[in-house]
Amino acid sequence: MIKKIIVASNNKNKIREIKAKLAGLDIEVLSQKEAGFNIEVEETGTSFEENSMLKARAIYDLAKIPVIADDGGLEVDFLNGRPGVYSARFCGPDATDKDKYMKILELMKDVKGDERAARFRCIISYIDENGDSHAFEGICNGKIANSPMGDNDFGYDPIFLVGDKTFAQISQEEKNKISHRGRAIDKWVEYLKNIK
Repeated sequence: MIKKIIVASNNKNKIREIKAKLAGLDIEVLSQKEAGFNIEVEETGTSFEENSMLKARAIYDLAKIPVIADDGGLEVDFLNGRPGVYSARFCGPDATDKDKYMKILELMKDVKGDERAARFRCIISYIDENGDSHAFEGICNGKIANSPMGDNDFGYDPIFLVGDKTFAQISQEEKNKISHRGRAIDKWVEYLKNIK
């Protein structure tokens, strides 16, 4: 069983979520900064899996211990799956989160009902101690709200409705249970439990 893993990220919420999911498995979780790797991997892939694997492989090649990385984003049916892999760069490099979600609302201002269907998709890439790669997918289906709602103003959360609430209206704990990343992490943790 692995004893240590690096998360190819310095996002504190992400690290905390992964630590919580691994509780009881006796695995030390390190951010890439804690592991001594202060690099920024360019996301040149054309899919979530390619981008997450680029990040995982870059850290694994330096550390030679197990690594996970994730990539994900919002896919809107009416926009033919956009912004998708370009979710972070949807309005250019200097755009704020608000710029991005307001652009989607503008593009969909006349769209009604089921045509507002959307999903968040996440791919977790895991490179094990032998250098073998594995991918785990998580999806959370929802729809685009008619206007932003909620106080947790992160990414596209204020416009992504699950049931009658947006991601920005629920607690981080609730979100972790149903989110695309939470579901992908759950699949990865199950995999780890089964290879003990």
